[in-house]
Amino acid sequence: MILVTGASGKVGSEAARLLGAQRHPTRALVRDAARAPQADVEIAVGDFDRPETLDAAMRGIETVILVSPAVPAQEIAVIASAARQGVRHIVKITSKASADSPVERRRGQAQIEAYLETSGLSYTLLRANAYMQNLLALAPTIKQTRAFVMSAGDGQVGMIDARDVAATAAKVAVEPTAHAGRAYWLSGPELLSYHDVAKELSAALGYTVEYRQTTPAEHQTAMVRAGVPETVATSNAQAFGLIAEGDAAWLSDEFAAVTGTAPRSLRTFIADHIAAFTER
Repeated sequence: MILVTGASGKVGSEAARLLGAQRHPTRALVRDAARAPQADVEIAVGDFDRPETLDAAMRGIETVILVSPAVPAQEIAVIASAARQGVRHIVKITSKASADSPVERRRGQAQIEAYLETSGLSYTLLRANAYMQNLLALAPTIKQTRAFVMSAGDGQVGMIDARDVAATAAKVAVEPTAHAGRAYWLSGPELLSYHDVAKELSAALGYTVEYRQTTPAEHQTAMVRAGVPETVATSNAQAFGLIAEGDAAWLSDEFAAVTGTAPRSLRTFIADHIAAFTER
């Protein structure tokens, strides 16, 4: 049986849906049953901060798809529970982890990965570039102002649809032995600047959407004012500053190599989510 953690989020919910649709025995771990994915899977309610609930969710599990906000103590607790309960393989959703990165999230991912490497469990790492779904956070501003503010400069990103990350995770989870010890770098099909994002949104919406550039410091302040927790806003601003420097300007064909299909384009993503940018 496969356990999907973080199953109410963008990657976890889609991975659970795909596995359920393919009739693979799957359990989805959520903190709130009301936010359980609409999928043909078993639901387990648990909390990353309560080890006893993790142990209960892990019983009978062979493979875990590990998705979370990447808080080291929480993911380490999941890995430790998996080891206690005899799980064989972990498919970890991660990013460009680095112990000396200026971005706190990346340092946290590196800490988690270091623990996973010493856990004795077999594992696969899925290193995703920026998610297209992050653009949905811009929708309210775009609807109100026909513009969005970003501190990514002219930097390019190999954006990937979170549904494609989920599809990769599901594929690996079903055949974990074939992917043991591998780290796959996952990107979309093209390098995109936020000028390109504005152009694609303009074409889809039928009016000009403007990309207004700002500095990381100003962007961080604006995110905090909008209600984003300060630590998250700081990491986001740092990440966008790195994008401006070319940090995310990479592409990979590893999604196609693992799944046998092509990754979704930005145009397809916008078409699939056009209601988010139009409905009031």
